[in-house]
Amino acid sequence: MKRQVSRRFIATASATVAMIAAVVIALINPPAPAYAATSLACDIYAAGGTPCIGAHSTTRALFASYNGPLYQVQRTSDKAYADVGVLAAGGYANAATQDSFCASSACTITKIYDQTANHNDMPISWGGYWKGPGANGADIGADAKALPLTVAGHKAYGIKVNQGVGYRVDNARNAPTGSHPAGVYMVTSSNYVNKYCCFDYGLGENSHTDTGNATMNAIEWGTACWFGDWANNPCVGAGPWVEADLENGMFHTNTGSNKDPNNSGVHFPFVTAVEKNNGTTNFTLKYGNANSGGLTTTFSGPLPNGYSPMKVDSSLLLGTGGDNSVSGVGYFFEGAVISGFPSDATENAVQADITAAAYSFSGGSSGGGQQIVGTQSGRCVDVPGATTANGTQVALWDCNGQTNQSFTLTAGKQLQVYGNKCLDASNRGTANGTAVIIWDCNGQTNQQWNANADGTITSVQSGLCLDASAYGTANGTKIQLWQCLNGANQKWALR
Repeated sequence: MKRQVSRRFIATASATVAMIAAVVIALINPPAPAYAATSLACDIYAAGGTPCIGAHSTTRALFASYNGPLYQVQRTSDKAYADVGVLAAGGYANAATQDSFCASSACTITKIYDQTANHNDMPISWGGYWKGPGANGADIGADAKALPLTVAGHKAYGIKVNQGVGYRVDNARNAPTGSHPAGVYMVTSSNYVNKYCCFDYGLGENSHTDTGNATMNAIEWGTACWFGDWANNPCVGAGPWVEADLENGMFHTNTGSNKDPNNSGVHFPFVTAVEKNNGTTNFTLKYGNANSGGLTTTFSGPLPNGYSPMKVDSSLLLGTGGDNSVSGVGYFFEGAVISGFPSDATENAVQADITAAAYSFSGGSSGGGQQIVGTQSGRCVDVPGATTANGTQVALWDCNGQTNQSFTLTAGKQLQVYGNKCLDASNRGTANGTAVIIWDCNGQTNQQWNANADGTITSVQSGLCLDASAYGTANGTKIQLWQCLNGANQKWALR
């Protein structure tokens, strides 16, 4: 007689086999580190033994558990305030709060909340040695609507620091002062910079005055070439660069200027800027494309002469120098000040978290973009079909204000569209008739342009003019390069 096997036995055996298979699979393919799935930038720093003592962002949470406010806005119309928080714990900004509250009025960002337990929130700075444009020499807050963008597809707003905008908290709790090792990171942009002092984020003096060398530890971002004997030790390239503002100098290296021709400037719509300082023997500078890839170290070596040991004070600042120098400009999306000297592995993991956030100007503003309007045709340079495909040749089309017609002329002379594509001379061409296309921004000279006083836009590489093909004025007329002939089809207005 055929022996019957109970269903219970079959189920038990199947479950056992499945469990064994799962264990084997787990041993062959161990799970990724926890931060890959559940940890954000400041969780990663903490796991590395170098915690954030101040974590600031208007776009997203920097801790997986954070569920509080990101920033505060004030309406011009009735002076009322509202906090903008996150959509969910560890998530992205709830921009709808701002949009609703500020729908019928201008709004100002009046405070950036600290996401750490230290509560080192940054209000608008009261000013300092250099006076701001606000009442009694105070600084002013940023226009809350000036810098829309998307993060992981969610609408958000960054901080556009114009001259006079500054935020600061003095006597920050648990700040790494004196010669205590410290780190700083921020996400910014190459789209909006200048050469003046200072677009800083990091640590400065509680007095808001210059108290001497080594009393600051901050990132300075821009095209400044200021330090010691800068007149006889000029910078290589035009910038912008990640620099260390250590007071009385924005340093590329321990001697001031960058020496590496490969560090002639950083040109990405979103930039990760990193600085760390062990307080006695080393400071390190890094940058990365905040949308992809890893970090590049531009300098790691001794502190400048007269800067060891460091004597850092405990004021956290954004947008100004330690003495409240208010002439720098820039974009700020997120950043943190760290206690300790973060490891390279920790910083690499933070960079991976930042790139996963998928910052983009598409779907929002291009970050101050303009239309390129043909003088002859009255039509705009347009990316056909609003495609983002590399190699697409641009053409004339009726101006409509959409993002595929919104270009930003950056400090690196790129004409960026969508925040990450650049006008490009196809195949690095230098001949008449070379197609003008869009391509991933790469900083090469075939993606650099001069907007000239006579209305022409010329290729830095070839000197040829941006040209509407065959003097065309109709929708769909292709844009190319051609010898400059002073024709109306080669004249453009940025507006």
